[in-house]
Amino acid sequence: MSTQAQTQAATHPIPLLTRWKMVLDGCNIPQIEIADGVTRWLVISRACVFSMSLTSGLIGLLVAAEQGTVNWLLGLLAVLGVVIAHASNNILNDWGDVRQGVDTEDYPRAQYSTHPILGGLTTPNGLLVAALILNLADLAIMLFLYSQRGPTIIYFAVAGLLLSLSYTSFLKKAGLGELTALLVWGPLMIGGTAFAASGTLNTSTWILTLPYGLIVASVLVGKHIDKIEADKKVGVHSVPVLLGRERSLTLNKVSFILFYVIILALVGFRLTGPWVLVTFFAIGRLRTSWDVYSKPKPKKAPEGFTVWPLWYVSWAMYFNRQAGEFFVVGLLLNIATPYVLDMLNITAPFIVNLFA
Repeated sequence: MSTQAQTQAATHPIPLLTRWKMVLDGCNIPQIEIADGVTRWLVISRACVFSMSLTSGLIGLLVAAEQGTVNWLLGLLAVLGVVIAHASNNILNDWGDVRQGVDTEDYPRAQYSTHPILGGLTTPNGLLVAALILNLADLAIMLFLYSQRGPTIIYFAVAGLLLSLSYTSFLKKAGLGELTALLVWGPLMIGGTAFAASGTLNTSTWILTLPYGLIVASVLVGKHIDKIEADKKVGVHSVPVLLGRERSLTLNKVSFILFYVIILALVGFRLTGPWVLVTFFAIGRLRTSWDVYSKPKPKKAPEGFTVWPLWYVSWAMYFNRQAGEFFVVGLLLNIATPYVLDMLNITAPFIVNLFA
């Protein structure tokens, strides 16, 4: 950065909370090289996509609560655990891709955001130390949950760790990365959190993991559509590389629709309450994303677009965030409705007598 740019940044600094919000919303921030340590690590860990893990965890906790009694402390610890695991996965992914020669200066990863290593934000050893700290935190959470729920918790945690470690080295190169995302953010995160919260699992829970897991996988499909040519050069055989751009764009459109088809089926078969239909309030974002997927990618980044040259992934994420938020709200309303009705049954006679 030039001396003039540093002087401008020092004279007109971006407020701390504004910096964090910018990173969480758009993955980037101007003058990241001179930002505070927290902001730098939010960029390094790609915290802008943590919302997917947070949403999966909350869905798991609320699915369990809708079906019976839960331990909220254990459930919230599991939610924290899956977000930490996501941060570790992102860090190890960057470390592994640099080590294997996938991430280079001209690869999209180093273009849409400052790369932790290539951009000088930290060192390879710095990433490994951060991943170690995060995994030790997750180990502590896992051992406590194990003491309360038994060995099934370990199965979930170890499966997630193995998939995470295998993703960079093998799975995404073999066209299995997108399926891995569906399994991790669906059955493993949602199902694992539901089990941690309630101590039980049933067929309904497993089915309820599918709709959100599907649209998390669509985000990865979108990202790999953006990187088709670059991935071909480095031997990454992602689903978009195997299917081609047009078929992959269609695949994501189908995924968006399937999300709602599964939601309708879940309500129709009474596997969850009707309030999850509030996810249809995200239909406007689906329409916007659908339109983007139906048109060629623009030649240059629109004003304010922060993750160029990525494009399709942003619009998959645009739909994912709001659909996931409404899914969580719908589950909350399903849980709250019986309590509200009970309160009305209790208070209604009192109010009638009061005005009699």
